[in-house]
Amino acid sequence: MTDIHPVLGKPLSGPWPEGYERAIFGMGCFWGPERVFWQTPGVYSTAVGYSGGDGPANYPLVCTGTTGHAEVVQIVFDPKAVSYEELLKIFWEKHDPTQRNRQGNDIGSQYRSAIFATTSQQWKHAQASRDHFATALNDAGHGAITTQIELRDDFHYAEPEHQQYLHHNPGGYCPSHATGVACTI
Repeated sequence: MTDIHPVLGKPLSGPWPEGYERAIFGMGCFWGPERVFWQTPGVYSTAVGYSGGDGPANYPLVCTGTTGHAEVVQIVFDPKAVSYEELLKIFWEKHDPTQRNRQGNDIGSQYRSAIFATTSQQWKHAQASRDHFATALNDAGHGAITTQIELRDDFHYAEPEHQQYLHHNPGGYCPSHATGVACTI
C-alpha cells in the first residue's frame, strides 16, 4: 500500500502533525464516508479500516461477522481548522443512524453506525451530539438512534484496494443513506 493519500497528498499513517487529532466513524460501507471526509476543509488525511472488534481484522474475516469489527473511516484533522463537533455534524447527516447493523442494502454488524472516540473529550461530545440529534430525528418521524458510541482507539487499516476506493473507481457503488435531517450542532 502506498503511504500517500492520492487526493490529499498527505501520509495515510502517522506520525501526525503536532496538535492534530483522529476521529473514527462507522457509517456503513466505508468508501462513501471516506470521500465525504476527504472533501472536508481542515481534514489532513483519511483512511478506511476496521475498529470495534477483537483480534485480527481483514475484509473477508470482518464480513463473517465473527470479529465484532465495523467498517470505519479514520479522519486525521486539524482542530484549529475543523472542530470535532463539525465532523460529528457530517457524521450524523451523511448516514441513517437509526438502522441497526445496516445501511440500505448493506446488512451485517460490520455496517453498523458507530463512533469510536479516541479521547474522553470526543466521547463526551459524541454523547451530547447524539442526544441533540435524536430530537431532530424524532421530530422528523424517524426511529431511535442505534449508533454505538465507545471510547476506543484501535484502528486496523483495510486492504490497499479499499483505500480511497471512490477516487480510484469514481463510478463505484456506495450510495448515501442520509435521512435528510439537519444536525444543528
